[in-house]
Amino acid sequence: MLYTPSVLTTPRTLKDELTQAITRTNMCIEQHLVPPGTATPEAWGWRDGRNYVELIIVDEAERLRPTALELLRDRYDIVLILIGVPGLEKQFSHYPQFYSRVGFAHQYRSLGQDELLFVLERHWRSLGKTLDPDDFTDAQAMARITRGNFRLLERLFPQIQRILKINELDTITNDVIEAAQSTLVIGVT
Repeated sequence: MLYTPSVLTTPRTLKDELTQAITRTNMCIEQHLVPPGTATPEAWGWRDGRNYVELIIVDEAERLRPTALELLRDRYDIVLILIGVPGLEKQFSHYPQFYSRVGFAHQYRSLGQDELLFVLERHWRSLGKTLDPDDFTDAQAMARITRGNFRLLERLFPQIQRILKINELDTITNDVIEAAQSTLVIGVT
């Protein structure tokens, strides 16, 4: 299950949102496992306290305060993957009970040219377009896009799609990318 806390997430909000998300996830899994028409909602396992969630991925984990981290440690005895800014594990070193559970920290490198081309082709295709690296406009856009930062790329493309739609444009240009980047809060890279 993937969870992204808001900037002002309190421990109570974290608890409530995770409980709701876990319940929904369990219901969806149970509905998938139980053939249609063979059981009523009252017979589904989630009502009996079954939990199918074995992994919680928390994106933007640096937003969590120490009390929220303690709640995660105390309440959820399952695998946690915390994704955040470089050096996130150093922030956790101030909280020994939590830090002792950090298995490892991995810093992702920027995408190489071939990897970036692979990802961009799929994003262009999802917008109903074809990426042509030999086309000047596409090559310019590729050079400008995120400098190979995969997470930033994933956040940028919904904004590109929105800007294309609002402005009734067909081509991803430098101006479109600049407008999309200006809508994101981007730290120093």
